[in-house]
Amino acid sequence: MSQTSSAKLAVLGTGKLGEAVLDGVLAAGLMRADDVIATAAHAERLDALGALAARAGLRTTLDNRAAASEARTVLIAVKPNAVADVLADIGPAITPEHVVICAAASVPTAFVEARLPAGAAVVRAMPNTPSRIRAGMTALAPGSHATPEHVAAARAIFDAVGRTLVVDERHMDAITGLSASGPAFLYIALEALAEGGVKVGLPRDVATELAAQTMLGAGAMVLQTGEHPARLKDAVTTPAGCTIDGILELEEGGLRVTLIKAVVQAARRASELLER
Repeated sequence: MSQTSSAKLAVLGTGKLGEAVLDGVLAAGLMRADDVIATAAHAERLDALGALAARAGLRTTLDNRAAASEARTVLIAVKPNAVADVLADIGPAITPEHVVICAAASVPTAFVEARLPAGAAVVRAMPNTPSRIRAGMTALAPGSHATPEHVAAARAIFDAVGRTLVVDERHMDAITGLSASGPAFLYIALEALAEGGVKVGLPRDVATELAAQTMLGAGAMVLQTGEHPARLKDAVTTPAGCTIDGILELEEGGLRVTLIKAVVQAARRASELLER
């Protein structure tokens, strides 16, 4: 499997993440609609996919094994507690020609490999919800039999919905706590900034737009300039200006420590999800 565009893709468990990936790969021209097949656990979910399927010309099915046997790239996008059942179902269909990408939180590649034929190529993926608008962050970790070509195929898929990094698998729970859970933490910060704007007299819609674009721009500054966030913060913080007064309030309120603890706790919980 040398090129993503030459391989058929099966998305097993087409919820919000699956839909985002399908939209992304089709919009990027990585695959044609007739190269893709999407599955769901229930007929009601397939009905909900009707608009997407009709618009893109996708095929849908309730049969995970049939979808996997037809594809060469298999993306598992179900809840962690459903992964074992999906693997048991598709195992007989997996061949050395397949690459299996598991995007279920906290599921190690070894767990997947142990439930597939010996030598199966597995790549672990941890995307986040902004993938829905192609602004996602996905970390990828190869399993013991995944080649650079397998990783490149997985990376091409997730590049279509945002940015990707290839990491050592030992970092994946920490990444889950940071970039997968992180949007929720930032939404709280964004909401609080907007509430601050309302407190000082701004209309709520204006305050929300200002806060959201400011957060978006700050993140883009870090990515595009490569500067450390502290240096960028210092550039905004002029001597005796208003920003330093605001920063003092943040430090007194413990925002920095609270965010660190939030990531640590989310990462710790991520390591336990598969055990539930």
